[in-house]
Amino acid sequence: MRKRKGVLRLTISYIILIIIAICALYPALWVVLSSLRPGASLYSEHLWPDRFTLSHYKELFHNKQFQYGTWYLNALKIATLTMIFSTILMTLSMYALSRFRFKGRQTTLTVMLVLGMFPSFMSLIAIYIFLLQLNLLDTHAAIILVYSAGSVLGGFLVKGFYDTVPRSLDEAARIDGANHMQIFVRIMLPLSRPVLTYIALTSFAGAWVDFIFARLVLRTKEKWTLAVGMWDMVNSFQNSNFTLFAAGAVLIAIPITILFIFLQNFLVQGLTSGASKG
Repeated sequence: MRKRKGVLRLTISYIILIIIAICALYPALWVVLSSLRPGASLYSEHLWPDRFTLSHYKELFHNKQFQYGTWYLNALKIATLTMIFSTILMTLSMYALSRFRFKGRQTTLTVMLVLGMFPSFMSLIAIYIFLLQLNLLDTHAAIILVYSAGSVLGGFLVKGFYDTVPRSLDEAARIDGANHMQIFVRIMLPLSRPVLTYIALTSFAGAWVDFIFARLVLRTKEKWTLAVGMWDMVNSFQNSNFTLFAAGAVLIAIPITILFIFLQNFLVQGLTSGASKG
């Protein structure tokens, strides 16, 4: 009887996992096949196209109405620089809050926790006025600055990881004559590679697909990111070309997909490293 219950439970688990996989993969498959389908219609009677074409991918880079190549490079630049700066800021700030004891430390953590509870778009008006006074509107520097600084509020995963590292490592390094920077670079950074990989990739993905803030700040079409450009692609024209939009969406997914495939092991370790105490 117990063996039958185990088999039944395992069968139900596999069925649920298969259903979840189908629900996750079907939309992605539909977008990919739509990008290879002739015409511009969103609706199709069959999932599998009668014939395939790459004309939509060619049109993305040759149609003068769009600047897809420019938008792609803009988004890549912003996402890459955001990933670098946010990882550096988050690592240094969370290391200091985790390993050092100073006046105002607990207050800082409380303020960061409270601010992190509110949606980021609540501060859009204040940030817009601030950037307007600094004459930073319609610049990529403004986007990178806000993305990088805002990511620090979500750095409690990094702090949680540093809290699990035994302080005996710091003490042993100090006995050997190492200063704080040497301890951080030679001991902490190698140990925190998994969690830093996770933070870097999530920072890249967030900046890569963000629409709301980029739409507010970037006003010139040549400075748009992919999210803003793709929205304009189906919003500004009476006959929206959804198959062209699907082709652009497929190309958007390529960088993040490649990064997640090659670094998935680090991602799993990074997700769990700050949650366990050792």
